Amino acid sequence: MKTRRLKDLQEWFAACCDGEWEHQHGIKLETLDNPGWSLEVDLREETFGGKVFEEIEISRSDTDWIRCRVRDGRFEGFGGPLNLEELVDIFLRWVR
Repeated sequence: MKTRRLKDLQEWFAACCDGEWEHQHGIKLETLDNPGWSLEVDLREETFGGKVFEEIEISRSDTDWIRCRVRDGRFEGFGGPLNLEELVDIFLRWVR
């Protein structure tokens, strides 16, 4: 992941931390066994200003794919083994 994207995600997380949010919410990054990545971010109304997220589904190949959605107050992003940076970028573009 490019350093800037990681820094941007860290800054977004730090801005959300208010002494309460971080105790019940956060960011979960995991690997998938197909292989790939899962990025889950707990949201609250203030963090994304009520913007609607249009689901994204991109299938370039068996290893180059993206699926993102917002469900039950969470951003959920899934992607192939080399799509982590793209997942983070999609999330950050939406919340900003």
